[in-house]
Amino acid sequence: MRNLITDVEGVRVGHAGDARLGSGVTAVVFDEPAVASIDLRGGGPGTRETALLDPAQTVSGIDAIALSGGSAFGLDAASGVQAWLREQGRGFAVRTARVPIVPGAILFDLLSGGAKEWERYPPYRELGYQAANSANADCALGSVGAGLGANTVNLKGGIGSASEIADGIAIGALAAVNAAGSVTIGDSRYFWAAPFEREKEFGGAGLPASIPPAALEPRFKGSAGANTTLVVVATDAILSKAQARRIAVMAQTGVARAIYPVHTPLDGDVLFAAATGKKELSEPLHAIARLGAVAANVTARAIARAVYEATALPFPGALPSWNDKFGR
Repeated sequence: MRNLITDVEGVRVGHAGDARLGSGVTAVVFDEPAVASIDLRGGGPGTRETALLDPAQTVSGIDAIALSGGSAFGLDAASGVQAWLREQGRGFAVRTARVPIVPGAILFDLLSGGAKEWERYPPYRELGYQAANSANADCALGSVGAGLGANTVNLKGGIGSASEIADGIAIGALAAVNAAGSVTIGDSRYFWAAPFEREKEFGGAGLPASIPPAALEPRFKGSAGANTTLVVVATDAILSKAQARRIAVMAQTGVARAIYPVHTPLDGDVLFAAATGKKELSEPLHAIARLGAVAANVTARAIARAVYEATALPFPGALPSWNDKFGR
């Protein structure tokens, strides 16, 4: 176990970023079409091809998920991932044609520093292609891919991941954390997600003896649409699209355990849940309930790891990383 979403059989992750741009793309690629759904909680989301994830819609499988910086410009990233998949002969078959299915979501990092004054077209389509082309089981964490330009209210954000085995079923999460709120308790070293930590994966600091009232005073960064936490949860269970939707709903609890405040009008929080369909559940109801509960725990851990592993951007006024303030 790598403690990564790629511990789920059939899932690979690739990142591409531009240090001068201060932004990037993360592609979650499935070896075979995966059943997927979505739960959207933020007030300012930016998404592509997410309507087909509704359980009532026809397309049953997706080929990849694209997560990107760049705000609405980053929606081009999914086209790059799609182009790479087309080269591999992947996609939804319509007679002799194949159309790769790549839902995507973006976060806002346009004000995090970097050279955002590109020419006619933004660079995210090419970054999406590069991310898909580099997808493998070794998933880097921290200030990479879609997390390169991500921030929270007080610390640098980034990409985090975690995984677990429950009743023989693998479940993992990958998070790109650019939240309006905080992943730490106030300005302390302690993470809201501390009760769910495994093997000191984000420092092992635990919880403080008490939580000061000031830490419960809501603080936000940015304006409407300027923040977002994007999460992909994956499992090797055999799920219907409706069951994947229920996993997505339950896993959003993990976002609330790891970020305070969360799901605000300022955020565009989106959570995808995907199933690679390798293992049968013992029975439909209790097994889904347990899987959803574990998905929430894994999501909380992935979010904390995103901040723990991040490094500060080399731009004037950039927020410090957790490591800058507290060390390992």
